Amino acid sequence: MSNPMDAFPGFFDRADPSPDGEFYSVPRLVTHIDDQAIAAVAALYAELGVDGDAAQPHRVLDLMSSWTSHLVSAPAELIVLGLNQIELDANKMATERIVQDLNVDPRLPLADKSMDAVLCCVSVDYLIHPVEVLAETARVMRPGAPIAITFSNRCFPSKAIRGWLATDDATHGAIIGEYLRLAGGFTPAEITVRTPSGNYPGDPLYAVVCRRR
Repeated sequence: MSNPMDAFPGFFDRADPSPDGEFYSVPRLVTHIDDQAIAAVAALYAELGVDGDAAQPHRVLDLMSSWTSHLVSAPAELIVLGLNQIELDANKMATERIVQDLNVDPRLPLADKSMDAVLCCVSVDYLIHPVEVLAETARVMRPGAPIAITFSNRCFPSKAIRGWLATDDATHGAIIGEYLRLAGGFTPAEITVRTPSGNYPGDPLYAVVCRRR
């Protein structure tokens, strides 16, 4: 597949270019996917061995996080990075909370090779500098650490990038895979559908997973 970001100019434009801090200033203590999709996220994290049931203690980063991280059980350390302090404070599994707008500053305030896993749930479609963010993510991950980026078909349309809104779910997976390739430092991305196929009535859940080289 050709690079979907080359399809048209303005790929990273958004209908609402105002600061994200303003849009997310009001806490939203709700879930953005249904219960079955949430369960699919939790099952993925458990398969990757990044929750509290892991054989070894883990230090996990949840990017663009909120009041819940959808883990079955809390890892030894969970750093949540998001835009709303009230939402992050409500995340009971978190051991550290960082309020940061990655669309303003994609640099992560974390040490090199300090994370055992990175998660990003149904939020990647809002990034206007995704390659820079993922390059930073690679910097802070230990060799062999997994990154799991999940997405569905829901979003805030005014804040999602134009290229995401103009493409279908299969292409969304390819877009994320290209972000990871351009960021560098990752194994080839594996793209899977985590919810049932066919006439599934709920929110679909897709996952893009790879590891730090």
